[in-house]
Amino acid sequence: MLIDRLVATALAGSLMLVAGGAGAQTVGPSGETATPSAEVRLSDADLAAVKEKGYKAALLWHTSSDFTNAVTAGAKDEFARAGIQIVATTDAGFDAARQRSDIETALAAKPNVILSLPLDPVTSAEAFRQALTDGTKLVLLSNLPKGYKHGADYAAIVTDDLFQMGKQAADALAKALDGKGKVGYIFHDASYYVTNQRDQAFKTTIEKDYPGIKIVAEQGISDPARAEELASAMLVQHPDLDGIYVTWAEPADGVLSALRASGNTKTKIVTLDLAEPVALDMVKGGNVTALVADKAYELGRAMAAVGVKALLGQETPAFVVAPALTVTKQNVAQGWKDSLNRDAPQSVLDAAK
Repeated sequence: MLIDRLVATALAGSLMLVAGGAGAQTVGPSGETATPSAEVRLSDADLAAVKEKGYKAALLWHTSSDFTNAVTAGAKDEFARAGIQIVATTDAGFDAARQRSDIETALAAKPNVILSLPLDPVTSAEAFRQALTDGTKLVLLSNLPKGYKHGADYAAIVTDDLFQMGKQAADALAKALDGKGKVGYIFHDASYYVTNQRDQAFKTTIEKDYPGIKIVAEQGISDPARAEELASAMLVQHPDLDGIYVTWAEPADGVLSALRASGNTKTKIVTLDLAEPVALDMVKGGNVTALVADKAYELGRAMAAVGVKALLGQETPAFVVAPALTVTKQNVAQGWKDSLNRDAPQSVLDAAK
C-alpha cells in the first residue's frame, strides 16, 4: 500500500507542513489551509439537483491495489447516491504514457467529472488538457499537474493528513511507553514527499510533545529488504531501546524479525500503513503496539463529493485531507474496514478473538 503514496513525489516542494508541535498541520501547494474531508458533504438538495442530470464519471488511477480499490469503493458509493454513472475505471500501472492513453480513451465516453492521481506533473498537465477543454471537472488525488490552478483547472486536491499520520504514530508509541524511554527512529532515506513528511511529523511530535522520550538512534533506510540487518546493528549499539518507529509496514516486518532473533520481547514498534505480518504480531501481544493508516475509502468519497459540487457550480475547497486512524489490537477489525473498506485478513481476525 505504501507504493501508492510514493508516486506523490511530484508534490515534493509544493505541499508542506506548517511546523509547531501540536499545532502543526499539512497545508496545500500554495499554503492553503487543509479542509477536513468530513466537511465536504452533499446535502439532500445537492443530491436532488444532480440526480436527474445523467452525469457520468471516470476513475483514472495510477495502479490497482487495496488502496486504490478502497478509494474506488468510496467514490462509487458517493456517485451512486448522486445518480452518477461510472463509465470508465482504469489502472495505468505507474506508466505516465499509459495513463495518457487511458485519459484519451475515457474522454470518448464523455465523462462530466474525472477523478485521478496524475503520475507525472508535466505529462499529466498536457494529458488532461483536452478534458479541461471539454469542460470536464477534474478532482486530483495527491498530485498536481504543472501549472494547474484551483478553480480554473481542477476542483480540489484530496490527500492524506500526513502530519497526523506521523503524529498519531508518536502518540501511540508514547502511550505504550508511558511517556518515557529511549527510542530508535528508522526513516525513509529517499526523496519521497509522503514518507518524508510522515517521518518528520513523528520526530517533531516526539521532540516537542514528549520530553520524557529521547530519540537515541536514527537510521535511514531505502531498501526494505535491509531492515532486519539495519535494525540488528541498531540494537547492538542500543540494546536498551524501549521503542522503535519504522517508516512503513514492510521494513517494520524486518525490524520485528531482528527483535525476535535477539529474543527481545520488550522493545515496542509503531509503524504506518496496514499489513498482515505486523498486524498479526500486534494482535498476538508482540512487539508491535500500533499501526497508523489513512482512510482510503474516505478519500474516494470526498473526491466524488467534490466532483458533484463542481458540477453544481459550487465553490470547492482547494485542498482536502482525509483523516488518519490508529489501529490497535482493540479496534483492528473496525480499523481495517474504516481504512480499506474490507475485512482484515482472517489470520488477524482469528488471532484477535
